[in-house]
Amino acid sequence: QVQLAESGGGLVQAGDSLRLSCTASGRAFSILAMAWFRQTPGKEREFLGGVSRFANITRYADSMKDRVTLSRDNAKNTLFLRMNTLILEDMAVYYCATRGSNPVVRVPPSYDFWGRGTQVTVAS
Repeated sequence: QVQLAESGGGLVQAGDSLRLSCTASGRAFSILAMAWFRQTPGKEREFLGGVSRFANITRYADSMKDRVTLSRDNAKNTLFLRMNTLILEDMAVYYCATRGSNPVVRVPPSYDFWGRGTQVTVAS
């Protein structure tokens, strides 16, 4: 089992930046790809981006690549997300997910473990 804990959510002003962290524990050595998703009520979970292990290949959703930067610290089993210039539409629950294989994929069912999510609220 792998446990994931997201942190860094909360209230953010529109136009500001957001930084989230996701730390894995448990059988973290089995993790290859780590990714971020987000979800708003009534909508499907949206892929934001992810980082594969070893090659550290990063893949972004097309809609996010201008505002999102991902990084990964394998020694600390942690994935980071930085999002710039937040807008109201970025308000969502942000989830971290991992899978026991590479590469990073966009499809939520391909991921084995999920964090509980962290709420991001954007204020105008």
